[in-house]
Amino acid sequence: MRETRIVEFKETITDTFLKTVSAFSNYDGGTILFGVDDDGNIKGLPDVKQACLDIENKINDSITPQPDYTLEIQNNDQTIKLTVKSGLQKPYLYKSKAYKRNDTATIEVDTLEFSRLVLDGKNIRFEELPCKDQELSFEILHRKLKETVRIENFDKDTLKTLNLYDDVNGFNNAAGILADKNHFPGIDIVKFGENISIIQKRSTFENVSVLEVYEKAIEVFRDYYQYEVIQGADRKKMEKIPEAAFREAIANALIHRVWDVDSQIRVSMFDDRIEIVSPGGLPSGITEEEYLFGKLSVLRNRNLANVFYRLGFVEIFGTGITRIKQLYAEALIKPDFEVSENAIKIVLPIFEKNADLTEDEIVVYKLLSKTMLKPISEVAPYVPFGKSKTTKILKGMCEKGVITVEGKGKGTKYIIS
Repeated sequence: MRETRIVEFKETITDTFLKTVSAFSNYDGGTILFGVDDDGNIKGLPDVKQACLDIENKINDSITPQPDYTLEIQNNDQTIKLTVKSGLQKPYLYKSKAYKRNDTATIEVDTLEFSRLVLDGKNIRFEELPCKDQELSFEILHRKLKETVRIENFDKDTLKTLNLYDDVNGFNNAAGILADKNHFPGIDIVKFGENISIIQKRSTFENVSVLEVYEKAIEVFRDYYQYEVIQGADRKKMEKIPEAAFREAIANALIHRVWDVDSQIRVSMFDDRIEIVSPGGLPSGITEEEYLFGKLSVLRNRNLANVFYRLGFVEIFGTGITRIKQLYAEALIKPDFEVSENAIKIVLPIFEKNADLTEDEIVVYKLLSKTMLKPISEVAPYVPFGKSKTTKILKGMCEKGVITVEGKGKGTKYIIS
């Protein structure tokens, strides 16, 4: 056994476990095992029945409001399992402070996180709070609604229907994010050259409607990842990366990001891929597996998502990642998704069809480049087989026309065709 974000060991009963009870109650729940040392070894407790009473009394006297928990005696009356559920009446405080888990450690939340817990406890989301700017215009939203759903009359009733306005609080933050001019962050796009030291172009779109931010990002994408091929009298549009996948990734970033931090969505464009990093990890109540495999959708910004859905920017809630994977079903290199506590990263590689490569050939292919010649010394050390087999694989890929070889002997180098 080992400690994790949702499992903690306590060899004895001291007040420090109460911080973890606060953390588990405030977030995704968890388990504390008493009578177990830091390495997961069972040490036992001298009197488990009295220990249960001590744990119960400490929780009831020290944590407010009352958390939802259960106690269970295990391992032949040697250890106690304390199971704490995620609570509905957040924040759960120990000595007037709220806590969270940071990997296997329990730490106090900062001011921003505390305010989020307060809103969560009241079942209020940031996008539903009154916007600090109440002098807002919505020409872009009106135009989009007119184009897509044929709405001619645009007034306060329209905004009420979209849950962007009410007579008591006025415009909410979701309205501010959609307004023509606002104080919210947007997207920072950087096109790199051969490496991150070479910046070819930088475009930042902020303090304008999120709908304009979305459109501007797609325009930049088309400049670098689409081109036309003339075939006789016809022109055929070609895509290095599927535009549909980029649209899904950008919409996903805008809908699911946290808007209460002044941080841009970062889009890094390279010759062989695009990396999209959005602020904020997964919403509470959804696991990484559920997110990546489309098993469950928890909307952080449901009003904003509803507008994107009505405008046809997204299809069905919660299917963005699944759709991106489907668009790359026949691709040699698949998209990559990374989830951390404070960010979500989506990597869209250049779309190249799988040219009937074997699994070993794909491993080698991923180490090669379209722009730089590489000797075998830059490939062999990074594959799980020897130099001899690597050379044989490279020769087979040359025969398939997937890669090109230049030079001879020790000067032999390889490049993707």
